[in-house]
Amino acid sequence: MSDPSPSVDRRIRKSKVALKDALLTLMQTKEFKHISITDIVQLADLNRGTFYKHYAEKEELLEEIIDEVMKDLITSYRAPYESLTVFEVSKLTASAIKIFEHVATNANFYTLLGKSNILTGLQARVCNELSQLILQDISNRPLHTETNSKMLANYQAYAIWGMITVWIDSEFLYPSDYMAEQLLAILHQSSVNDTGSRG
Repeated sequence: MSDPSPSVDRRIRKSKVALKDALLTLMQTKEFKHISITDIVQLADLNRGTFYKHYAEKEELLEEIIDEVMKDLITSYRAPYESLTVFEVSKLTASAIKIFEHVATNANFYTLLGKSNILTGLQARVCNELSQLILQDISNRPLHTETNSKMLANYQAYAIWGMITVWIDSEFLYPSDYMAEQLLAILHQSSVNDTGSRG
């Protein structure tokens, strides 16, 4: 059996994107349990057959959305570190910080984190994902002997999530590059304070 042609692949991707966008849009105003597959396909301007070609149920569609956002979160967080063998906050630039671009791109999804019961527990999952990434990063950096690396990773993860939450609550009042600049300023301030405390 031959592989699908590029045009078929594009059509599949387009259909899936339409279904995901439709579900997230509907979840802004309706509880997940009250959203039907008919609601989703009508808003996506597709038929039920197209939905069932890709998903068995709406829960599967939602889970795919969550998995994709989590994967992109990881990629976005790691962006500043990709080309570095040793990470130094002093050399980090705001343009290298991509996590806020990720949140802005997935604004509908992140807005739902504070609104939808179906996403209960996902905030903790996001913070845990960030914590694991931070833990990997700081494992290669010298720490004060009394510093618990896991606690530090959780502290930083929830601090970043706190910034994202304030940004969401403001309905994305600030552009993503401003948020990156603010995070960088906070990191630099923490680094200065840490250096001062050692002197």
